[in-house]
Amino acid sequence: METIPADLRKVLAANAKAKVIWNDLTPISRRDFISWIESPKQPETRIRRVGRVCDMLISGKRRPCCYAIVPMNLYKSLNGLPKAKAHWKTLTPDERRDFVDWIESAKDTAMHVGRIEKVCVLLLKGKRHL
Repeated sequence: METIPADLRKVLAANAKAKVIWNDLTPISRRDFISWIESPKQPETRIRRVGRVCDMLISGKRRPCCYAIVPMNLYKSLNGLPKAKAHWKTLTPDERRDFVDWIESAKDTAMHVGRIEKVCVLLLKGKRHL
């Protein structure tokens, strides 16, 4: 189970409706919100994001908008394959997240590299899923 940052825990505790929705999110969705909150370089950005979470949840957002981290080596591989990169851009955020999660779950560097190669091949074939 993920560790909820104290500032996020505080705003969720103050908003019962948002807290119920938070608890209904998938672990991946919660992780995405937490990563989104923890990723900015400026403290003001973090404060602003924490302040938006409850409104986002209540309005029906199950993940932060357009948030999908792309591993740098996948990004570089896609830059060398224009057709795969073009197809990547057509994927939904959930489809991209599925590919990224699978790559990131590799146990070692060789497996990680192999998975990136496989994703590139799948994208070149127009696939949307593993």
